[in-house]
Amino acid sequence: MASANSKSTNPGKGKNPNRPTGNEPSGKDKAATRRARIEEQRRAERARERRHRIITVVASTAILAGLVGGGWYLIDQANNKETAKAAPISGEKSWSNLSRNHVTTKVNYPMTPPVGGNHAPVWQDCNGNVYTHQLQNENAVHALEHGAVWVTYNDKATQADVKTLAAKVQKTPYTLMSPYKSESSPITLSAWGHQLNVKTASDARVNEFFDTYVQGKQTPEPGAACTGGKSS
Repeated sequence: MASANSKSTNPGKGKNPNRPTGNEPSGKDKAATRRARIEEQRRAERARERRHRIITVVASTAILAGLVGGGWYLIDQANNKETAKAAPISGEKSWSNLSRNHVTTKVNYPMTPPVGGNHAPVWQDCNGNVYTHQLQNENAVHALEHGAVWVTYNDKATQADVKTLAAKVQKTPYTLMSPYKSESSPITLSAWGHQLNVKTASDARVNEFFDTYVQGKQTPEPGAACTGGKSS
């Protein structure tokens, strides 16, 4: 039989298990901790968003700068190419402010062969035409006004060069070719306001002259016909 003076040795007897001990935070402390964690998470999230925005702005700026830089580079290259194309070809001669009246009389041109000035009402056909006889200046000049390049040669030009140039003219619209005995150079290339003397058909400037002046910017009447004129 248990002694009347005996007492239970269970230390938890009579205590509220839900009652916080002295070492546990109170409900207010727990709420404050949760609020602090939430605020910290919010601050971290805001910081991440700021970083993302900065990265996005930097990346967009870099891409835009690349596009703009590339665009300016292409424009600059195009401008340089156009400038180079418009620049005088080495050794060429140029004339400006040439008159353009239609006349029915012979014209005394200041250059040989002529590269512009008053001319006949009818143009010389210049659709890759190769003539074996000397042309009337006034008709040929009208062809130059339409944007043609006129290839002429004298007796000093070799038969091989004449053949090479004839083949080039025949496959190039807005060009014509004919002998011209009184010119000073074996081969002369003429366009409206521009002229180049060369000794051989292999001179690299021949192609440069064609590329620059066949229907070039100097043409007073770009797109005008090179057929339907004088064909002989």
